[in-house]
Amino acid sequence: MDCVKQALLVGGYKNVINRLMIKKLLLSFSILLLLSSLSAQQLSDRAWARADSLLGQMTLDEKVGQMTLFTSDWVVTGPTLRPGYRDDILAGKVGAIFNAHTSEYNHQLQKMAVEETRLGIPLLFGYDVVHGYRTIFPIPLGESASWDLQGIEQTARIAAVEASAAGLNWTFAPMVDIARDPRWGRVAEGAGEDTYLGSLISAARVRGFQGQNIGDENTILACVKHYAAYGAAQAGRDYNTVDISDRTLREIYLPPFKAAKDAGVYSFMTAFNDVDAVPCSGNSYLLQDILRKEWGFQGMVVTDYTSINEMVPHGIVANNAEAATLAVNAGVDMDMQGAVYYDYLAKQVKEGLVSVETVDQSVRYILALKYELGLFDDPYRYGSKEREAEEVFSQAHLNVALESSIKSLVLLKNERGALPISASKSIAVVGPLADNKAEMLGNWFGDGRADDVITPLMAFRAIGADVYYAKGCETSGEDESRISEAVVAAEQADIIVAFVGESGYMSGEAASRSDITLPGPQRALISALEATGKPLVLVLMNGRPLDLSWEVAHCDAILEAWFPGTMGGPAIVEVLMGEANPSGRLPITFPRSVGQVPIFYNAKNTGRPFDANNKYTSKYLDVENTPLFPFGFGLSYAEITYGKPVLSKTEFSASETVKISIRVTNTGDVATTETVQLYVHDLVGSVTRPLKELKGFQQVTLAPGATQQVEFEIGVNDLAFYTRDMTWKAEPGDFEIQLGPNSRDVQTATIKLTD
Repeated sequence: MDCVKQALLVGGYKNVINRLMIKKLLLSFSILLLLSSLSAQQLSDRAWARADSLLGQMTLDEKVGQMTLFTSDWVVTGPTLRPGYRDDILAGKVGAIFNAHTSEYNHQLQKMAVEETRLGIPLLFGYDVVHGYRTIFPIPLGESASWDLQGIEQTARIAAVEASAAGLNWTFAPMVDIARDPRWGRVAEGAGEDTYLGSLISAARVRGFQGQNIGDENTILACVKHYAAYGAAQAGRDYNTVDISDRTLREIYLPPFKAAKDAGVYSFMTAFNDVDAVPCSGNSYLLQDILRKEWGFQGMVVTDYTSINEMVPHGIVANNAEAATLAVNAGVDMDMQGAVYYDYLAKQVKEGLVSVETVDQSVRYILALKYELGLFDDPYRYGSKEREAEEVFSQAHLNVALESSIKSLVLLKNERGALPISASKSIAVVGPLADNKAEMLGNWFGDGRADDVITPLMAFRAIGADVYYAKGCETSGEDESRISEAVVAAEQADIIVAFVGESGYMSGEAASRSDITLPGPQRALISALEATGKPLVLVLMNGRPLDLSWEVAHCDAILEAWFPGTMGGPAIVEVLMGEANPSGRLPITFPRSVGQVPIFYNAKNTGRPFDANNKYTSKYLDVENTPLFPFGFGLSYAEITYGKPVLSKTEFSASETVKISIRVTNTGDVATTETVQLYVHDLVGSVTRPLKELKGFQQVTLAPGATQQVEFEIGVNDLAFYTRDMTWKAEPGDFEIQLGPNSRDVQTATIKLTD
């Protein structure tokens, strides 16, 4: 990063990016060679055999120790352990540690486990490497807006390279919860509202973290979370209860987990919520019937933080001892931080409440994973001072972060020629997020550091832009006293760019919001800026869809930047100045009002669908049914036109496929990347069907004036669903094919599946 900072001081980040282009191409090539095409992975026979051999030597207390995960207090106190944990490691009572990182610290802890205990069983080291370790990429929701599966896999691969160099071998990611309620703060951590897109991203991130061979020293175990249906928390309130049908569970919420399993994920994390009135950490239907028996998962199941203990306030058990019995018999292999297994499990085995075989099976999963990681062959293979110095936060990784951030940006509005900004114009750069390094990292930012971040103000100044800066206000509170400073800056400039949104702590875990409008005095700031009469561009940084109905009416352009990470500032400036064309597309619907929530594109119809001329149909009195910005939406600086869909046939049988093509033309004067989206509507089914479902998409790059024919293929599997008797199959009948740039603006054709 030193050369980047130097460039910012002496002439701009752009020179650094140019110098990195050759390195970028080489890096991209080498990373693409590493990207795997894994199908379902299985633990090797050798790993099982070695696990069984060691299992026979273990005491009951040592077995329970392997099922216990405790935290280091790094975030609060640096490289230290809580009182007693050191003795627990030496006694073989801890199998894994989380929130410990850097090669030096983790080597110290590993040395205790392998050189100072009876059996020398190495530790697993876990950490929330959610969107990067030290090089921080856009938050997962933002990265999902790229719809770039190869790019998403690449950033997960980089995160694994950095994390493994720093002594880690396990990440608590990806989060694959489908989320349809923007009030829920953890929407920031996932891929949005769509099951199809979410499943593809789930698999891509698993492949990125785990690479081609989990035994390679630059890979880490992925842990898919939160199993299951956590994103359906009632009222969008974190940790709240979930009440959904088995049909909805299987159609909407489970497929991204199944996709992770099929991509070879080695660990699952249970969710805090209940499903069908049973908390997930004690839910044998989820953990045994579906995960183990239906899907054949062979890896490890770990809880979320103290979620076994939390079954007591859920009211399904009377105390922690009962919680331990319920959890282990349901299929939980490792207890994160709750110490419930630590305190009660050995005693429960002796009392006959839990069988030895149940404990042994959990320990087999854990030991076999440690063997598969190569920890028994070389317990210090994860973590290297040399690798840390060379690979963590490298220039090449920063360049990928820049590209990832650019692709995540979504242009929501652009009128009066506001964007791109001419290099000859002076710019008022204002707002609480224009020069706020820490907030650009968002939440769950691993070892990301605010000092590493390049803000938009820094990037504008680095390219020599004529800038007038004023903060104007904070993202929260009621203080409007500094808005006048922003107005003064605006009056001196040709165009205003206001950086507004949420603070990082406003999204993520325990960060639900009932009001999803811009917080604090930011609307007052925008109103004062609008009054100057200058062109006004809003750049949003946020972790969820916001209600932007007021903002849309009071500005000329809106660029959704999410929390864009370490290189977010240069990415934003490149797009604003027209050096890059925005290509992001929304992975989640933006409502007109919080009163519409939950709102999502693949809703079902009602018996009284909307009719503007009939009051007694499904609608609101005070707001339209439609969203402010639909799923899949995003503008660019080019003009794109779509032709009519062309079908290879209008009727087909279950053994056939239909080819669908559409001509897409760039009628503008700049090159662009267009995401062509394919939706299907099953017109009549044995159960009610969504009005549309995403079934495919392709990204095409079009030069000015260029036309490309984009082709898709639909088969019977693309039309299958859970029928009335819960059989997964396609039913004969008519289907509407919808093609377009988003879920709203589509061209249609009809096909028939015959008997």
